[in-house]
Parts: sequence; C-alpha cells; structure tokens
Amino acid sequence: MKPSVLIFDSGAGGLSIASEIHGLLPTVPIHYLMDDAAFPYGTCHDDWLARRIVSLCTQAQQHIHASILVVACNTASTLVLDQLRDQLSIPVVGVVPAIKTAAQRTQTGHIGLLATPATIGRTYTGRLIRDFASHCTVRLKGSVELVHWAEEHIAGKTVSDALFQHLNHWLTQPLPLDYVVLGCTHFPLLRPELEQLWPDIRWVDSGSAIARRVAYCLEQQQQRLPSAPACTWLWWTSSAQQHWNIQCYLERLGPLQAHTSLSDIIAELG
Repeated sequence: MKPSVLIFDSGAGGLSIASEIHGLLPTVPIHYLMDDAAFPYGTCHDDWLARRIVSLCTQAQQHIHASILVVACNTASTLVLDQLRDQLSIPVVGVVPAIKTAAQRTQTGHIGLLATPATIGRTYTGRLIRDFASHCTVRLKGSVELVHWAEEHIAGKTVSDALFQHLNHWLTQPLPLDYVVLGCTHFPLLRPELEQLWPDIRWVDSGSAIARRVAYCLEQQQQRLPSAPACTWLWWTSSAQQHWNIQCYLERLGPLQAHTSLSDIIAELG
C-alpha cells in the first residue's frame, strides 16, 4: 500500500499543516478531511465534540486507509489524541502551541499566545506555559474572529484592517511582544498579513515540527515514498456541494483527485 497522510480539522486551518507536510514530503498523497458541519469547534461542548471527532476519524480511516492521521486542530488535539491512538492502528499526530519555541527565542521575555478561547482556557495550555515559559511574561488572547477571517482570506477577501483593529493594542501594550505563538492552525494562513502589519514581531507555529514528525513516522513504518508528485483529496462533512476556496488551495499542492461530502456519515453520528 502506498503511504498517505490523513489531515483532519474543523475547517480550513489544517491547510497550513498540509502545506508544511507537502513542502517536506512532496510525493506523499494528502487526504484533507474537514468537519465543516460542526465548524467552529471552539463553540461546541467538549464531550459532544470528543465523541464526534473520534467517530468521524475512525470511520474516515476505514474508508481512506491512510498511513498517518494528523489532527491539525488544537481544540481536537487537546481532547481526543489518546482516544484516537487507542482506536487506530496508525500513528496519530497532534498539534501543540509552540510556546516552548517562543520562550527559547525571545529577546525581551515578552511573548504572546494567540489562539481560540477554548485553547486559551485549557489546563493543558497553562501547563505548557508553566513548564516552558515560566521565565517569560506571557500574554494570552482568545479569538474566534481570526478563525473566520482566515477562512475568508483564503477565499480572497481582504482582512488586514480588521486584523489591525483587533490585535494592535494587545500586541503593543503595555510593552510590545517580540514573539507570538499562533496557537490555532487557522492563524498561519494569515501570516502574510500579520508580518506586513507587524514586521518586528516573530510569528511561530508548530507546522514545520508536525511535518518533521510525519516524516519520522513514515520512516519508522519503513514506508517507501513514491517518486511521482503527490495527489490530494478533499472530504467534508456538511451537505455543501463545493468548497472552491479549499479546492484551489489543495490544487497548489498537487492534482485534486476527488472532492466528496461525507454527510451520510454525519447523519449516523447524529
């Protein structure tokens, strides 16, 4: 069986992870699964969400037969990694806010974590800050708005003015931050705008680390990588007929083989 990677997210955020994986492993096929029927995850109840994610990912894997599952969503990663690893026979890779990286690189000791309100409020996040950034002043901001703006941005909409109004005071007061962790996989999709608006800030995320982990897992499986450029697949859970913005993004990574709604599976989930 040829190796492939299944990337899961609630919406477009996992595209930032897909891009990193493709950049490192350009011949490995990517299946992109987004649970847009329940988007955004940050407003959903944890217990309901955990049951849904585990059921959806296990059923999708039965159909796709991927070599690795990447849970490209911070909310999902903090909820279900252990359950998915128990239920699936393939490696399951999650995302972790890159707080350790920012804390190691900061020159001023003032860093920020920009994530969804759900991720900001998790005990897991507080433990990361305590373990790796206790010597820093860490400012936190939870934003649902950036999730929606990232989705709009890949559809071609301009969001720079909204970003500036939303973030500038937090980034600069009372002292400017020198490193900001993008703790939601949607947010790196906005990196060009963020870097243009605040060129003195270094923006860090876990995308490259996830790609290296995927490469390591494939190596451990002794998977022989294809030599031809990879294809991509798109799966989603709503009854929407098309997701042109997501398709266009994935087509930049490789020929899009199929785009299919899994709404029948969702009907079974309830």
